[in-house]
Amino acid sequence: MTLSHALKEWNIVIEALSRGRTILLLRKGGIKEKKGQFGLKYRQVLLFPTYEHQKPHLLKPDYQSQVTPVPSGWHPEKILIRSWANITDILTISEENQLQYLLPYHIGNEQFASERLHWKRHQPLYLLLLRVYLLHEPILIPYTTDYGGCQSWIDLNSPISLANSIPVLKNDIYDDKVSEIQQICSFFS
Repeated sequence: MTLSHALKEWNIVIEALSRGRTILLLRKGGIKEKKGQFGLKYRQVLLFPTYEHQKPHLLKPDYQSQVTPVPSGWHPEKILIRSWANITDILTISEENQLQYLLPYHIGNEQFASERLHWKRHQPLYLLLLRVYLLHEPILIPYTTDYGGCQSWIDLNSPISLANSIPVLKNDIYDDKVSEIQQICSFFS
């Protein structure tokens, strides 16, 4: 099986996903998306690292030192794709008080979560739960301008094989985390 659809996310977040430190992404949508609103375009995606909008002050202390800010528009000439994910669940929240209960499940700090929630206030904050797999061998691909801009979803020029991928978390560990997050979200609905 191969895959060419990719979800763009901060490199530090992809690193955390690929190490099993989180399964949760908080999304509102990129500027280039339909009406600027997030929409789930694909359920299986390669994880495409981005660098230019990473902000260390929006991360928990353990992650802040792992980010080197880069100028706007900067990107490496080649991108390392090392993982892919099944987006297993999509949940939404709209209230500030829900965020404090979700903080243990994300690498962002309270300011990060609050800013995401309040940006485009009329839209909910989407919680994506990702079952992440490491590729058998990481793939280095050339960066092209098609991959740039504020968009969540891109299609790579060449598909990448998912053969012999390894899940980052065991099934029971992943299922437990999903259940915990679902309980938090359902408690407030």
